[in-house]
Amino acid sequence: MLIQATSRATLSLALLGTVALVAPASAREQAGAGYAQAEWAQDYASPAAMQVQRSSTPILSPQTVAATEQMVERYKEIVSRGGWKPVSGADRLRIGARGAVVGAVRQRLIVTGDIDPVAGNSGVYDSYVAAGVKRFQARHGLSQTGTMSMATQQAMNVPADIRLRQLEINAVRLRSYSGNLGQRFVITNIPAALVQTVENGQVVTLHAAGVGKIDRQSPIMNTKATQINFNPFWTVPASIVKKDLIPKMQKDPNYLTDNKIRIFSGEAEIQPSQVNWNSDEGTRYRYRQDSGADFNSMGIVRINIPNPYGVFMHDTNTKGVFGDDFRFISSGCVRVQNVREYITWLLKDTPGWGREQVEQAIESGKRVDATLSSPVPVYWTYITAWATPDGLVQFRDDIYKRDGVNVPSTIGAPTPVASAESTAPQSFEPGDEEN
Repeated sequence: MLIQATSRATLSLALLGTVALVAPASAREQAGAGYAQAEWAQDYASPAAMQVQRSSTPILSPQTVAATEQMVERYKEIVSRGGWKPVSGADRLRIGARGAVVGAVRQRLIVTGDIDPVAGNSGVYDSYVAAGVKRFQARHGLSQTGTMSMATQQAMNVPADIRLRQLEINAVRLRSYSGNLGQRFVITNIPAALVQTVENGQVVTLHAAGVGKIDRQSPIMNTKATQINFNPFWTVPASIVKKDLIPKMQKDPNYLTDNKIRIFSGEAEIQPSQVNWNSDEGTRYRYRQDSGADFNSMGIVRINIPNPYGVFMHDTNTKGVFGDDFRFISSGCVRVQNVREYITWLLKDTPGWGREQVEQAIESGKRVDATLSSPVPVYWTYITAWATPDGLVQFRDDIYKRDGVNVPSTIGAPTPVASAESTAPQSFEPGDEEN
């Protein structure tokens, strides 16, 4: 089955790639004649050959474990040769730039195999350098612009010994999932802000995700998807009421009405004009946002995954975040891009819930629940370094600082680089604890 295309986040989602890895004899001979040894051999007859393609190999698989263990050995060799030299002053380089710093970038890319040694030592930022930078960006979860940025330079300057330690740590994590995960299952890799659906050992769909903030982390857990809630309501958590909702009402008496948030005292609805917003009276009530794709914080659907943390997976009314490099924006839940494809896949074995029925439920605008006939295993993981069977290595920021090797952060927050501004109404950051 083909991997489904995702919308808008193409720049930041070439996350699990493979490339042609066979170098011409001349490249091998020159590498052995004094050139810096590439991490793996490649044929760079043209920049097109350097493009990173998506892989159908799940991040949780025996193949990924084996590839990552092999990459550990390759990185030991890189470290034993002295690693790579840091680059500086390269954060604004692009095609046409010249100078010694371009040569430093070129050499840095050669060490990790993003450019073949036969590319030479030219001080010109040509199409080969741009393609190598783009490839490097893809391997580090950065938008593939082909031009240098501060985030790209910072990622290049993470020392080789730290990258080796990351690979060793993550090889252990990957091996912990070596059992039978199921014929059909879902992987959320939190550092990559990525969701994979897997069937018969192959990735079926790939989704950008919004995951927990640094101070509201998404938990590492194993659970199952059990039910889909179409057009859900959203109940505003008490912390949000006090922190955001009441101050907004003090500034704009129409805020609740404009955002279709209703106030309840018990089961009775009351009007905003009945509340003294300049006191703590507002904290005594329950607030519920109507269902609606354009304004509801959970968008068109919520996916229930029973767990002790009170988190779930859902759509969002602010789709622009899926094109950002930095997608650590939720209160612990996972927001899924292209959610219609995701829930259609979840429901494929549930009688009466094909794609047509999914679309009808969404378009009805009504609260509808669909219970999966066979719950699907869901694994929320924390993998910051891994390799594909074709020899491509991937790294992500240790956003929650769990690797224990002090990996420098390479992505600031927020960094909207690949998406248009959201056209959704401005609202407070939703709390994900309740619905």
